[in-house]
Formats: sequence, C-alpha cells, structure tokens
Amino acid sequence: MSDHYRIYGVELSPFSVKIRSYFRYKQIPHEWIVRNSETMADYQKYAKIPIIPLVVTPDEKGLQDSTPIMDAMEALYPERSTHPDEPISKFVSLLLEEFGDEWGNKWMFHLRWAREEDRLSAGGRIAATMAPKGNEEARLAIRKQIIERMTGRVFFVGSSEVTAPQIEESFQEAVELLDIHFANRAYLFGGRPSFADFGLWGQIYNAWTDPTGAAWIESSAPNLLDWIHRMLWPTAEGEFESWTDLEATLAPFLKSQVGDLFCPWTLANATAMAAGDEEFSVELAGKTFTQQPQKYHAKSLIAIRKRYAEIGGNGELDAVLESAGCLAAMRG
Repeated sequence: MSDHYRIYGVELSPFSVKIRSYFRYKQIPHEWIVRNSETMADYQKYAKIPIIPLVVTPDEKGLQDSTPIMDAMEALYPERSTHPDEPISKFVSLLLEEFGDEWGNKWMFHLRWAREEDRLSAGGRIAATMAPKGNEEARLAIRKQIIERMTGRVFFVGSSEVTAPQIEESFQEAVELLDIHFANRAYLFGGRPSFADFGLWGQIYNAWTDPTGAAWIESSAPNLLDWIHRMLWPTAEGEFESWTDLEATLAPFLKSQVGDLFCPWTLANATAMAAGDEEFSVELAGKTFTQQPQKYHAKSLIAIRKRYAEIGGNGELDAVLESAGCLAAMRG
C-alpha cells in the first residue's frame, strides 16, 4: 500500500489545480501526475467517469469531483482547517466555493475560448501534453482539434455572442471587488485559506494563465495578483477574521456576483432541469441570459442547500444572505 495520494490532473484544469493547492495547504502527502498519453492507462484504472482531477488514495480507491474530495480530506485531516469557526463566515465560504465552481467556470471557459489569441495559447499548451515530444506537426494538429472541440462547447457553460458581455462584465467587476478585498488580507476570510479560496482561485488562476485574463488582472489588480501567486503554495499566515471585519469589502462581492447573478441563474437552471427544457432564459441584473441547463449544477444546488439546512436557522446568517439576495435560493 502506498503512503501517499496521487492526483491526476493538468495545469489548465481549474478543478485539478484547486485540489493540488488544497493538498499542498493541508500538507497531505501526494504526487502530482499530469494526465497525458503516457499516464492515461493508469488514470483509466481508477476513473469512473472521464473527468479530472482524479485522486487515488493510498489504498487504491479513486475519488472524483473536487468538492467531495475536499470534504473527504477535511474529515481525514482536520488540522489546518479550511472552515472558519464563525457560522456566517463558514457558510459564506461554502457558498463562494460553489459559486467559483459553477459561475467562475463561466469566466474561465469563456475567456479561454472566445478570442483567437487565448484559444491558440490554451490549445497549444494542452496539445503539448498530448503530442509526442519533439513532434511539432502532431502538436499543431492536436491543437487544431482541441480548439475546434472546445469552441463548440462554450454554449454548455452559457457563453455566446449574446452573453459574452455579461460574463466579461462579471469577471471584470469581480476582479475589481476582490482586489479591494485583498488590500488588507492574505486570503478571502483572513490569514488562512478557506474552501472559498480554493474554489475561486482555480478558475481565476487559470484565466490569468491566458492572455486576456492576464492582461485584465495584471493591469488593474495587484492585490488579487498577489493572492493568485500565494495560492499556488498557500500557508497559514494568521487566523480567520470575523464576518464583522470582512463584511465591508466581501459583502459587495457576495451581493453583485452571487446574489444578483449566480442565485437567480441557479434557480432558473434548476427549474429548467425539472421541466426538461432544452434551453432557458433568466434576467440577470436587467439583462437576459440564455443557455442550456447544466445537469450537474442542479445536483450541486441540492448539496449547498443541504449545507445551509445543517446550520439550523441562524438568524444572523439569514440576515446576511437576505441582504445579498441569496436567501431564497438557499431555502428552495
């Protein structure tokens, strides 16, 4: 039996680097293995579905889906907890992690495949892990295939000519608000990373590795850029802060991004899934957003509602969520 975990992933997968950052912070013994043509056979031994990251445990069990992986590891390795003790901060952290996985993925996916310079950059980097070493012809052919496949999939995350301005405005506003928030602290909830940091960072870090995302972040958000670098190898630099100390700069992000955009979108997605609709439209901040329903997110909404229910009616938390426009979505 091995004495460490194995993480199969790739650098351009936001969920893969999310898990790698988490394992690094928790100081869980692990090996980072790039999933490519050379490691695919080993990956397929343990993967039940063709997604990354895949974590193989010391007793040879395969784990997939980033949030359940972190939940499992948090139970096994409670030291260096990534959950604030305060109920408000703890739940908001969980909600922001969910937001990062679902809405933040729209930022990353759209920015990566909407413009030619980003497509060429990302497609080329992915192809480099798949093509035989030194075979430039094969790399270029694979890059072309990747770009064609991925640009044909952007609608699945809601990216289109109509929604592109909305997604980009959301990303740029998020960058601005987060930069303000990080002016006085190392991580989202204070001196140590939370679930929210890992969920948001995986998406923002990957957007930053592409030309457009890098230009937008590096030209206007030095504090956010420091956090991006810090989260590659996160450490405990202090304690979690109280919501009272966080509220002034984190509540605006919670309201404009989660309450105004994510919560109405997730409710509309769940309604469309239940009705069997092939497409749905929802008004987000006064603009119509249209896309195909996302099946997985309907399940993750159930999961975040369960986390909310477990708290058991905290009046102060409900007031925060109500003010941000998030309470109705959590109650169902």
